[in-house]
Amino acid sequence: MTGHVGIVACSAEGAALCYRTICEEGPNLLGGYTHPEVTMHTFSLSEYVRQLEAGNWEGIADLMLSSVAKVAKIGADFATCPDNTLHQAFDLVVAKSPIPWLHIAEEVALEAKRQKYKCLGVLGTRLLVEGPVYADKLAAIGIEHRVPDEEDREHINDIIFNELLWSRFSAEAREYFAKVIRGLKERGCDAVALACTEIPLIVNQESSPLPTLDSTRLLARAALKKAILTSSHQ
Repeated sequence: MTGHVGIVACSAEGAALCYRTICEEGPNLLGGYTHPEVTMHTFSLSEYVRQLEAGNWEGIADLMLSSVAKVAKIGADFATCPDNTLHQAFDLVVAKSPIPWLHIAEEVALEAKRQKYKCLGVLGTRLLVEGPVYADKLAAIGIEHRVPDEEDREHINDIIFNELLWSRFSAEAREYFAKVIRGLKERGCDAVALACTEIPLIVNQESSPLPTLDSTRLLARAALKKAILTSSHQ
């Protein structure tokens, strides 16, 4: 038996991609049809949006803590959150959480270090790219980062909330992301972090002018590996 993965979800597409990755890639490591036990809980997205619009990170943390309590009660050994923006409340959550957590930006930073990247472009919601989540994790291991300019930050935020969250993936949005990534490349970035869990559904390595670090799948793979390690200590 492997360890039991808890998913504290926010938006449907990002959470679904994380869950699907764990289940699809589990057999590569475990054989057959095997993947870890997974439990996921989410509140209505409107609950999170209301707190985000109010800038209420304590409210975000309360929602996350309520979710993690539910998955822990069912038996999850550790928790993940396939939503980058919510990680601004991460420290408030882990201080009271009944089980350990993986940190999505930390997994991206570790992969960037493994691949010897020096400067990452960071794409995500306006709150994410203007906040400390990636800046802190990358700076801690000596990796620089760049974010899009203000106009591009606003437009990407609009695409995320008005298209990607609703499972709309247009050619125009894909081309816009490619343009922004080209600009980050011109500013010295050698890779780009897809730091919104829906962005990997519209941007992939083939469409990107820079190597991509897929935050959703990196988190899922870290959860898969941790589940396997957890089983060896039970």
